[in-house]
Amino acid sequence: MREAIAHAGDRAQALRSRAGTVLFLAVFLFSWITLSPFVDLSGEAVLDQSARASSALNQLLSLGLFACMLGFGLLHPMRGIILQPRVLLSLILAWLGFVSVVLSSYPFQGIKGMVLAVISVVNASVFLLLPRCERHFAKLLGIGCLIVLSLAYYGVLFKPTLSIHQASEVLEQINAGLWRGHFRHKNDAAVAMVVMALFGLFVMNVWSRLVGVVIVCLAFVFLVNTGGKTSTAMLPAVLIVAWIFEKVRILRVPMVIGGIALFNLFAVGSAIIRPLGDFVSGLGIDATFTNRADVWRLAFSAIAENPLVGYGMKGFWQTSQLVNGGGAVETWAVAAAHAHNSYLEVILMMGVPGLVLTLAWLVVLPLYHISRVDPANEHSHLTRLFVRLWLYVVFHACLESLFFEGPNPLWFTFLVAIYGLSLQTSATLAHEPRPQPQGNVAHA
Repeated sequence: MREAIAHAGDRAQALRSRAGTVLFLAVFLFSWITLSPFVDLSGEAVLDQSARASSALNQLLSLGLFACMLGFGLLHPMRGIILQPRVLLSLILAWLGFVSVVLSSYPFQGIKGMVLAVISVVNASVFLLLPRCERHFAKLLGIGCLIVLSLAYYGVLFKPTLSIHQASEVLEQINAGLWRGHFRHKNDAAVAMVVMALFGLFVMNVWSRLVGVVIVCLAFVFLVNTGGKTSTAMLPAVLIVAWIFEKVRILRVPMVIGGIALFNLFAVGSAIIRPLGDFVSGLGIDATFTNRADVWRLAFSAIAENPLVGYGMKGFWQTSQLVNGGGAVETWAVAAAHAHNSYLEVILMMGVPGLVLTLAWLVVLPLYHISRVDPANEHSHLTRLFVRLWLYVVFHACLESLFFEGPNPLWFTFLVAIYGLSLQTSATLAHEPRPQPQGNVAHA
């Protein structure tokens, strides 16, 4: 009888492992590739009916994967970690729902945005339960990265008109000649390559040194050819900052909190405070930060009018109220898609209270979790990966909007890193039928 129960348990564990492997790669590739790679930016794709069909299929697949992830998570022994911390997330979602649905002039967009945001958070909270151990996690990451990189290079070699920016494109002809691979824009490709490189370093140390080195080299070469100067500079910068962060505990809080504050002061502040802008220009830095200054000035003027509750999710940028608001706002920034700064974007969505709640979740709580990681895991490759990803995104967020962006793969990766840091506070060692035992990601 006991043997039958044990055999049934082994079969269930094997089935869960296989399902986890398939789901992991499906979610990873869907995030970083999507169903519509190699987008034509010449303008013809806008009229292509197949693009609309692909969008509908995208939504169906997204919901299907969400259902599978939720089912896997609810059947997992560690189902309790899903949507944690629940009190803080409940406050954030309640406030976001209040300002996006009750107070917003565009409640339908707000509801849609909230649904996508919740899907991302649930998927991220289940994602680390899919691999059976740390080595399996690294192997799946390695396979996923190789597929993403192979597709990107395939596009450059065999579909150059769809993978390299062309002078015939409707917008930003200045990007002609810069690589974008299967991504929509060279900046998206640059961000992806930074993340692939960080994954590659982890793969190199945990699963395969050869595969890891190949991933890092391919990602770096592609990154340089995207022309993404900010991302290219941030890759070595985040490695250095993460090293200092790991070695000097006393500097962790001032590095993160102070770093975010200073980054925003010099970036956004230079657009608002003229003397500061002149000072930044005197340092040889583009004080407009690639024409973001006009967008930030517009965002600040909007925040000044509604600082407490904001405008709700999808309730400000590219709305008819802003774009067709008469001649009150004479700047190209009214056509911008977002604030190009995640912290400003959160204030526009949820006001100052929403920013406080968001910072508590995305910045303060991870710092608390890192302080509670056991010394045996504090310097592990897994913890190091999560810290690097987290640090990269909190600083990258000063120049791009990604918080609560459901389909954004960097936002999803960021959430995974935050859940990973939380899990590392109670990490235990798991064994699998291999010559050497490895740390279990699901228990990390």
